[in-house]
Amino acid sequence: MIRKFINRVFGRKAHGESGDPAAIGVGKHGIHREAISHGSRRTVETLQQQGYKAYVVGGAVRDLIAGLLPKDYDVATNATPEQVRRCFRRARIIGRRFQIVHVMMGSETIEVTTFRGHHDQHGGNKAHTDAQGRVLRDNVFGSEKEDAARRDFTINALYFDPTSETIIDYHHGVADLKQKTLRMIGDPQTRYREDPVRMLRAVRLSAKVGLNIDPATERPIREMSELIENVPPSRLFDEMLKLLTSGHAVRCVQQLRSVGLHHGLLPMLDVILEQPLGERFVALALAKTDRRVHEGKTISPGFLFATLLWHEVLAKWEALTSSRERPVPSRIPALFLAMDEVLDVQAEKLAITRRIAGDIKDIWAMQPRFEQRSGKRPYGVLEQPRFRAGYDFLLLRAESGEVDGELAQWWTDFTNCDGDDRAAMLLPVKAHEAKKRRRRKPRVVSQPDAGEVE
Repeated sequence: MIRKFINRVFGRKAHGESGDPAAIGVGKHGIHREAISHGSRRTVETLQQQGYKAYVVGGAVRDLIAGLLPKDYDVATNATPEQVRRCFRRARIIGRRFQIVHVMMGSETIEVTTFRGHHDQHGGNKAHTDAQGRVLRDNVFGSEKEDAARRDFTINALYFDPTSETIIDYHHGVADLKQKTLRMIGDPQTRYREDPVRMLRAVRLSAKVGLNIDPATERPIREMSELIENVPPSRLFDEMLKLLTSGHAVRCVQQLRSVGLHHGLLPMLDVILEQPLGERFVALALAKTDRRVHEGKTISPGFLFATLLWHEVLAKWEALTSSRERPVPSRIPALFLAMDEVLDVQAEKLAITRRIAGDIKDIWAMQPRFEQRSGKRPYGVLEQPRFRAGYDFLLLRAESGEVDGELAQWWTDFTNCDGDDRAAMLLPVKAHEAKKRRRRKPRVVSQPDAGEVE
């Protein structure tokens, strides 16, 4: 009954039926022009004043209808990138795969794209693809209707005109939002082959907006998951970072597992999601990340990936220190070998930046140092630039049951006190640590005899 009412109100037709778009007024969708950012309004108004069509599109419109706060605003227009650039004093064209224009409005950067057209195999508008069908370069411009058909999901094919406060809806995206359904535009298999990242995006959007993936959209994901291997590591890293910092990381990882994307996508997920201790550790880390996102606090990609990869490091570390096939390195060098090996394997999937990789290593390298609670060593740990991140990582390990909670409590107390109280907390120096240093004999410098010639 409710479904029929929504379909009648928002004009939903049979799936795949072509026709004119629905023009939905503010009385039905509830979005006023004041709800969008000042920069996006000015961008649209400027383009319209120059005689072009222009709309706020995609995720911002979707989030506003769903009651979420958009992170950024995109604009679509029938002006070419060069025409857009000439309309603004601060604008630049970027991108090779898709040419877009960044328009700077005060502190905002508005991404402006030209309407995309269909691929015409015979008319010279053929997209540049690889052997698997993934689009490598595509700057085919077209009409507003063609642009809507080129978008991935129906809920992203919504065009909001702030001047008239009207939403132009070509594929019944508003009705799908009301029905909590994520639906692909066009044939899902073809669309996933064009851009395999859409499979990850389906998982992220369904978790973020609270949608059920339409069966026809979800069904091909499991059988086509191997196409993810064809995505450039840098782009895959960006998409995974969006997924894990969406504020719904726990649900995203659960969804990855349910649609069959966790195996092979991230090597550590193969291990983590199959053993209780690792799964608990990661679940706690992701839950804390989600909480920080919802509280508006900053999050560290380095800390996040350090938690995701840690149990893979532990496994490699143990294997290196117990190996019988080669000389066993001492404990700390073995840890660094394990760290490098895990990050090297991960680099084949994700292009983790050098700076983030450095943060990850710093956090991991501090963990054995927390076991040293005698002498001057704890003071040295406190002075480490990444101490707070390493300490938070230790608390997470204790909460998951990986290390004794007494160790984490000791460092909490040691951090919060100072002076004599801090010195009193130091543990006695163990016998093997109390070896006296050998005193070097003073070096005797022989003086030349008086008769020697220098």
